[in-house]
Amino acid sequence: MIDIGANLLDSAFDTDREEVLRRASAAGVEAVVLTGTNVASSRAAAEYAQRHRVFAGPGDESPAKDMPRLYATAGVHPHDAAAVGVGWEDEIARLASRAEVVALGETGLDYYRNFSPGENQRAVFRRQVEIAVELQIPLFVHDRDSGGDTRRILSDHRADLTACIHCFTGDADDLEGYLDDGYYIGITGWICDERRGGRLMDLVGRIPADRLMIETDAPYLLPRTIVPKPRSRRNEPAFLIWVARQVARCRNEDLEQIKQQTHRNATRFFGL
Repeated sequence: MIDIGANLLDSAFDTDREEVLRRASAAGVEAVVLTGTNVASSRAAAEYAQRHRVFAGPGDESPAKDMPRLYATAGVHPHDAAAVGVGWEDEIARLASRAEVVALGETGLDYYRNFSPGENQRAVFRRQVEIAVELQIPLFVHDRDSGGDTRRILSDHRADLTACIHCFTGDADDLEGYLDDGYYIGITGWICDERRGGRLMDLVGRIPADRLMIETDAPYLLPRTIVPKPRSRRNEPAFLIWVARQVARCRNEDLEQIKQQTHRNATRFFGL
């Protein structure tokens, strides 16, 4: 399995980051894409993934042994759009050119929380779409309650863009629109939440097999289906299997089929 989105550089993992990675590997997670959400976190994710690539090579007996392969994204989340500094886009482009960085993002629009004004979100998002097209790198997209604005901004470059709608939580019209545009769909532990994930449980069967990917968005969105329930509410990549199980159940498919198909899709999307 490949966890296409984990905020592993979040402070929630400061005391046990390597142990978290070992648990992920033991749970069958072969690779984790570390999510960047602003210039600083993108740089940290890229550097952490790069260090892992250097000291976890064949025959190496370092503490990184028995960990998943690590990659990173570089981008500015809509929550951080109002806080970008001068030259932020140049720094994101430089980071996106690094070997360990496999997508540009997390970027997009979030009108649910509106931590940044809409005009800032849209301007920063548009620029990142342009950078992704210029560099020919996939785009990792956040869309929450944007009323179609996310899709409209993407549509300006649809023919030249490879994109994943990460942590999809939209309705049927949103899903059909993104599928019509040729994008991939990322499913998180939201689908494991009986309180608010019912719509997604119904919709996940409409996603073509070759467009489906899975992620934890750790430390957020802990799957509520985990048995026994963890003592902590912190999510981690080792729990990706619970997302895969719920996706398989909702699609009436075999778990191994979901694991293999989403692995192939992530490998293709990110060029791993």
